[in-house]
Amino acid sequence: MFTGIVEEMGEVLDLRRTDDVVVLTVRGPTVTSDARLGDSIAVNGVCLTVTGLVSRPADDTLPDAFRVELVPETLARSSFADVAPGTRVNLERAVAVGGRLGGHIVQGHVDGVGTLLDRNPGARSDELRIALPSGLARYVVEKGSITVDGVSLTVAATDGATFTVALIPTTLAHTTLGARAPGDTVNLEVDVVAKYVERLTAGYEPSVQGSTDPGSTAGAASADRRTVEQ
Repeated sequence: MFTGIVEEMGEVLDLRRTDDVVVLTVRGPTVTSDARLGDSIAVNGVCLTVTGLVSRPADDTLPDAFRVELVPETLARSSFADVAPGTRVNLERAVAVGGRLGGHIVQGHVDGVGTLLDRNPGARSDELRIALPSGLARYVVEKGSITVDGVSLTVAATDGATFTVALIPTTLAHTTLGARAPGDTVNLEVDVVAKYVERLTAGYEPSVQGSTDPGSTAGAASADRRTVEQ
């Protein structure tokens, strides 16, 4: 579980493909400082499992990078298909029990990939307009929460096909969203609470046959929604 508050920007150091799995080595001294094998780290909003630690060249006792594995499902349903050495990524460790929930509840399960359409720079802040993938619009509401490349943001406006977010100076300076340009793709995770509410209430809506059985339509209502879990 994450909060969408990015701890640092990391860098992809290496990418290697083994059969259908892509192994990434990512530098991130802060998130690696207390990382252990099996820990979860959100990379651009995707929850990934640490499979290895890489030490600093000058001191092999102090790791500053970690390895993760991307399976076909992750590659197909996230923006990682375009990742390469040198790519900057947003990093966040899993939230500790008792920690502050500074953003909102983020699972690290990508619901879809959006495209940055417009960037409207202000004196100190920017507004970004992003295209919504088909099927996600119903979960996005004005003043609600959405995760963009692992960053917890508030929806400023939405027309059903797109949504707009405003980035404060800190977000511009300390996340990859400060350098995103129109045409770039971003990982999106909608508010999990909205998905659960829909799933739990779908069964109480009359089906085509007029049934009100709680289990009659729930499966169909969510059959087309899968999320990335790595």
